[in-house]
Amino acid sequence: MSESTKYLLSEERLPKAWYNLAADLQAPAPPLHPATGQPLGPDDLAPLFPRGVIEQEMSTERWIDIPEPVREVYRLWRPSPLVRARRLEKALDTPAKIFFKYEGVSPAGSHKPNSAVAQAFYNKQEGVARLTTETGAGQWGSSLAFAGHLFGLAVEVYMVRISYNQKPYRRALMETYGATCIASPSPNTAAGRAVLERDPESNGSLGIAISEAVELAASRDDTRYALGSVLNHVCLHQTVIGEEAMLQMDMADAEPDIVIGCVGGGSNFAGMAFPYMREKLKGKAVRCIGVEPTSCPTLTKGPVAYDFGDTGKLTPLMRMYTLGSGFMPPGTHAGGLRYHGMAPMVTQAMEHGLMEARAYQQTECFAAAVEFARCEGIVPAPESSHAIKAAVDEALRCKAEGKAETILFNLSGHGHFDMQAYMDYFAGKMTDTPFDDAALDSSLATLPKVPEMAE
Repeated sequence: MSESTKYLLSEERLPKAWYNLAADLQAPAPPLHPATGQPLGPDDLAPLFPRGVIEQEMSTERWIDIPEPVREVYRLWRPSPLVRARRLEKALDTPAKIFFKYEGVSPAGSHKPNSAVAQAFYNKQEGVARLTTETGAGQWGSSLAFAGHLFGLAVEVYMVRISYNQKPYRRALMETYGATCIASPSPNTAAGRAVLERDPESNGSLGIAISEAVELAASRDDTRYALGSVLNHVCLHQTVIGEEAMLQMDMADAEPDIVIGCVGGGSNFAGMAFPYMREKLKGKAVRCIGVEPTSCPTLTKGPVAYDFGDTGKLTPLMRMYTLGSGFMPPGTHAGGLRYHGMAPMVTQAMEHGLMEARAYQQTECFAAAVEFARCEGIVPAPESSHAIKAAVDEALRCKAEGKAETILFNLSGHGHFDMQAYMDYFAGKMTDTPFDDAALDSSLATLPKVPEMAE
């Protein structure tokens, strides 16, 4: 038996449809218009999104066909491999079986192209010429840059300033694919200028970057906005991950007892876990664990409330776990997880008891990432290190309890553009910032008031 076993599907087994969890839960709470507080209709979203995306955002159909032009691009890297982490199991001396689904094989090095390609396709289909977006660590920005070029769309990316400075190679990758990358907050928009007036040295946040991208998209008829996480259609597109994993676990003659993913806005966790939640609703015993940073603990410290998706309060109000749209997380290296809100569908799954959440400090996550890299040869993205830490902890629990459980986690991306973070970790420069509860209280005090009907 080889030390590491890969389970590979043929191209013919590439999923033909995305799975929509909204079909199997009660009707999700509607997004609300930011000005009127009333439920949004399709026409309200038309300035930001193409019709095909809007239909998916509001759909309660269980299966939505993947267009063939999207599947054709997916074939560049999908199906992605499922790997049995035998060396890690041996290092931990655990009776548990550990599997990971490796999304770092995509052109952009993460799971993000699963949605970027779909969104670019629907925008091109509607005659859109230009897309604006935000990005934290740069995985989404580089993915949309890649997808936009394939479909002939100009792409403008507003990258959170702390990540813009920390991750220059992500910026270079976006530019290689033909996109323009701007540090956020920027002087290009009213939202950015307002932040810079208050704090010229602002590190930025995903909420601020979203405000800038939305403002620009809403101001031009030829431009639409693309979002890399949180919204229903993004979670939908990512379910190719879990659907493939189910087929591959069958090949391995194994069933996961535990499914794990890191969570920021929720897309890669949803992509892996939502198909398993469908089976859980049918009675299958499986634990789904979402793992977030203690520096931005949306699920573990935030309430469920209607809130804006951005700092400038331009987006619709969404019912979600939130730290408040004005929350400013510290500049940790897990930039893709530094978002104040959680996907409404992930929020609903949490409320239905379909998942659990936990939070970790960045240094303990990097320790787990280094151990994983030395065992399995893959350097994980800082975001993915949170899922690895949880998988290691569950494997050690199995060891202590003498249980041979099966653990499956989503390795959502590689860390090849994040080596400065590893250098900081090895040099002892990486610290764990205590969470500022007073800052959270201040942020939550500004949550918007919504009609009682909506709540």
